[in-house]
Amino acid sequence: MKTLLIIGGIHSLLFGLFHCMFWNKLRWKTVLKKIDPGNEAVMQILNLRIIYIFFLHSFLCFFFTDDLLATPLGNMILIGSSMFWLGRTIEQFVYQKQLPFKDPVNMVVTIMFMIGIAIYTIPFIS
Repeated sequence: MKTLLIIGGIHSLLFGLFHCMFWNKLRWKTVLKKIDPGNEAVMQILNLRIIYIFFLHSFLCFFFTDDLLATPLGNMILIGSSMFWLGRTIEQFVYQKQLPFKDPVNMVVTIMFMIGIAIYTIPFIS
């Protein structure tokens, strides 16, 4: 199970790095200027906070593996992480009009969300 959580740390690290690319890949310098300044700020702040959460989660998976597996708090973190990825997977389909599954990027990230569910559920139920 430790190996699975190390993979989880890599998974979170990659998502953190992926979110770091949003400004360039999603052309936020120009695209976000088209919306209300408050919404522009909120989008960027939320992205910065999720980057922080992904990196923190990665750190926990790399350096507190035993605690995640063996303590009640660690188990709650695993449950919460699994629920995070379950919710994110559901949201992908709720917003499929804006994020069509037929798009290769959306297909890959949706599969990665589902992998996240498995990574954090399997150690908890084992």
